[in-house]
Amino acid sequence: MTATPDVPTAAGVPVPVVMIVDDDDLMRAALRRVFASAKIYAELYASGAELLGQARLDRPGCILLDFNMPEMNGLEVQARLKQRGVDKPIIFLTGAADVPVAVSAMREGAIDFIQKPFDNVQLIARVRAVLERRRKQDERSDVLRRLSSLTAKECQVLDLLIAGKSDREVARALKMGQRAVETHRQRVVEKMGAPTLPDMIRMRLLAAEKALDSETPT
Repeated sequence: MTATPDVPTAAGVPVPVVMIVDDDDLMRAALRRVFASAKIYAELYASGAELLGQARLDRPGCILLDFNMPEMNGLEVQARLKQRGVDKPIIFLTGAADVPVAVSAMREGAIDFIQKPFDNVQLIARVRAVLERRRKQDERSDVLRRLSSLTAKECQVLDLLIAGKSDREVARALKMGQRAVETHRQRVVEKMGAPTLPDMIRMRLLAAEKALDSETPT
């Protein structure tokens, strides 16, 4: 495995990593250059066994997985990851003959497949799209977790604040003292990690967007 020793962080948060799995030395080297030029952090693995045995799979990011490899092909690696409960986006690298199998892999949860030879610009664009989609999913999940920690009264206070009500108006609407409203408001701020009203609104919108996604027919 070839990787930078220390995983980079931004503001203390791990930077997403693209885990490249391909048995072709030249292909791995080429992909490393492509991602380095795009300032995307990547790790290289020569086989599925190497990925499964050495990679820290709990980090944010995605897996760029060659389909046609000896000993353990891409579908087998995908199945092993699924057995382990690894919920990480997978993009398959395939030859033309592998496309029908790649479609089957997508039915099993793969996000995308890219045919070789590929255009570097399109490759980077598609990987960035997957990383951004996953970042939003993770952020929504975190917002929902924070919302679920609020009490019923704290949720009422949050909704009224987002509606533009002052503390006094919230107190009147909920038939409670203004000091109690301030206490609930402070608890909402702490639990949500949202120090300002715009932060609260943005998080509420994210949660609503998640709810709409879950109601959309597939």
